[in-house]
Amino acid sequence: MSVVRPDRGSWEHGLPRLPRPLVMGIVNVTPDSFSDGGEHATTEAAVRHGLQLHADGADLLDVGGESTRPGATRPLVAEELDRVVPVIAALAERGVAVSVDTMRHEVARAALDAGAVLVNDVSGGLADPEVLQVVAERGAAYVAMHWRAHATEMQRHARYDDVVAEVVAELRDRLDAAVAAGVDPDRLVLDPGLGFAKTAEHNWELLARLPELGALGAPLLVGSSRKSFLGTLLAAPDGTPRAVDDREDANVALTTIAATQRVWGVRVHQVRGSLDAIRVVERWSEAAGRVGAP
Repeated sequence: MSVVRPDRGSWEHGLPRLPRPLVMGIVNVTPDSFSDGGEHATTEAAVRHGLQLHADGADLLDVGGESTRPGATRPLVAEELDRVVPVIAALAERGVAVSVDTMRHEVARAALDAGAVLVNDVSGGLADPEVLQVVAERGAAYVAMHWRAHATEMQRHARYDDVVAEVVAELRDRLDAAVAAGVDPDRLVLDPGLGFAKTAEHNWELLARLPELGALGAPLLVGSSRKSFLGTLLAAPDGTPRAVDDREDANVALTTIAATQRVWGVRVHQVRGSLDAIRVVERWSEAAGRVGAP
């Protein structure tokens, strides 16, 4: 079974809708990301890594120049621009579909000028409302994530009476704000923001109740890759969390679950295992459909 993926040009005609989850490969051009900070901090290293993820089957590469791990400090705008724009331009020139992971309108504008097709805003427009105007003006695709505060203080905001109901309500506000700013509703994606102002239990509750988020009517992107709640789940007997780079098998399991829930996309560090999981779900679904057919 071959995996068909959208080419870069298909993004010009709307948000790609595949019969499987789209796989977004992570390209962190940062010195301090929680997982791979510093590994791809130069333009050459980041482009090389991005091309490898693309060769592995990624549908989209998400290029980010700001770490959003808990406690991370923000780079200057000029630093973020210097990190991401050359990488995006180089990948786009090679025909690769690229998104920019940013909360800043200046970076979103420069990234779209360099060839990005989507803005992945972890703040959903709360950190910088002008991002929504840039996306609307350019007719770009947009991911609005659930977010309450910047990395230095976000875990102080991990308080909910009903995490799913409150995330749904706050994402609905972000959806309304984006549409009011002129963003095309057909190019909007929502992300529950696993790990952002959330405890491990909050993350599991959101994953268990994904259909309630889907009821908002927008496609869903799930980003669980290598996050701390997986490290906690897989902790050693003495309570030491599993190392960041040793959580991939667990994330492939989550990708399998997400695929059965028909999410629009998954954001991952390693592409190949996630695509393998998605192909298994596709094949199983085909067989199950034949068994259930009259």
